[in-house]
Amino acid sequence: MEIGISTFVETTPDAKTGEVISHAQRLREVVEEIILADQVGLDVFGVGEHHREDFAASNPAIVLAAAAPQTKRIRLTSAVTVLSSADPVRVFQDFAALDGISNGRAEIMAGRGSFIESFPLFGYDLNDYDELFEEKLELLLQIRESEKITWRGGHRPAIQNLGVYPRPVQEPLPVWIGSGGNSQSVIRAGFLGLPLVLAIIGGSPLQFKPLVDLYKRAAEKAGHDVSKLPVASHSHGFIAEDTETAADQFFPSTQHVMNKLGKERGWGPYTRSSFDAARSFEGALYVGDSDTVAEKIIHLRKNVGITRFMLHVPVGSMPHHEVMKAIELLGKEVAPKVRKEVAKWETESKEQ
Repeated sequence: MEIGISTFVETTPDAKTGEVISHAQRLREVVEEIILADQVGLDVFGVGEHHREDFAASNPAIVLAAAAPQTKRIRLTSAVTVLSSADPVRVFQDFAALDGISNGRAEIMAGRGSFIESFPLFGYDLNDYDELFEEKLELLLQIRESEKITWRGGHRPAIQNLGVYPRPVQEPLPVWIGSGGNSQSVIRAGFLGLPLVLAIIGGSPLQFKPLVDLYKRAAEKAGHDVSKLPVASHSHGFIAEDTETAADQFFPSTQHVMNKLGKERGWGPYTRSSFDAARSFEGALYVGDSDTVAEKIIHLRKNVGITRFMLHVPVGSMPHHEVMKAIELLGKEVAPKVRKEVAKWETESKEQ
């Protein structure tokens, strides 16, 4: 069971003071967070790609590369790379370079993205949303399999027997599929034999069990070894010394972000009662003390089949020292408890 962090490197106004930190400051902070995550024994750190004022990381590979020489074992991934509006050649080159700098710890998490700002920015038509992803994923996978490629598609100039460099340390370079719960994306990941990441940020996490089963059936039908295909979750959460402190610290920035996005997307208001319901044992928020969060992750592993858990923190702008403390608690207290219990449960399951 792998445990890690994901972040969108937010630069939203502070929910209490209204202060907005610079993109530069937040980028420097997240590099410190990656270094700390490595030091406390976490397995993976993911940085999401966005192209709007309230998120600072438009190129996750650069942010991850800044931390790579200062870390030793933690895996470094995008969360996600918006592949539909990106050039797969450049994506591969960026992450192959990151793989070299980190000596084989880079990953690409490819997704269509729930934010659409990159499409007009790079000149793509939203009417081609699905087609763009399918075509560019095909090209990305071809590049990772072959040093020289010949390829033709409908949305990018053709490539005729050209090499793509640098080549990564890992062969093949890991490519995950990120999904918000769309059944077709889950089936695609299974058919291609690619690891799956599910964004579990609302409702009950147990509702994702049928999607995990669907993914495994698709993979098995396509002839892939399901036992070698990990399934990850990306879920909002926060950890403090006690549960009420964690909730009180995490709620203001979460409410600010959710209400801002709600206005853009037509959602209802996000209230404290909504927040408290979501942090219940069956909810999708992993907020509390170390024992509370560990128990929820174990529950997710046993009942949904998740083999990698990524805690998304912060949601909105939070004081850097609070985020660092949450990362420290996740690595030093939560992760050991989860790994111990999951290992025990898996051993007992095999003996039965």
